[in-house]
Amino acid sequence: MTLLITVFAAVITTVIWYRKSLETDMKLGMLPLMYWGASLMWLIDAIVEYIEEPGSFFSPAPMDMLNDAFLGFSVVAFGLVIWVVVLLVKDPKGVVRKTLMRK
Repeated sequence: MTLLITVFAAVITTVIWYRKSLETDMKLGMLPLMYWGASLMWLIDAIVEYIEEPGSFFSPAPMDMLNDAFLGFSVVAFGLVIWVVVLLVKDPKGVVRKTLMRK
């Protein structure tokens, strides 16, 4: 479930980055890289898990699926938090700088 969620996040953010990369300087290229990295990590994890226990790989317990879904959504949310922090620190449009100088 974590692999599926992060692959969806990676594909969606890649499409958004590809369509908007020239129009904006909101550091959108960072999001797809984080999500593709997480997807690759969980793909390797799924391959190793399948090699270790091929029988139980295709019939996970419902509680395990719920935990994996929660972990996947948490990683997507954490990736967005990291992106927002980097965006605030880099401040490509100068909004934070203007706000701080006004006070």
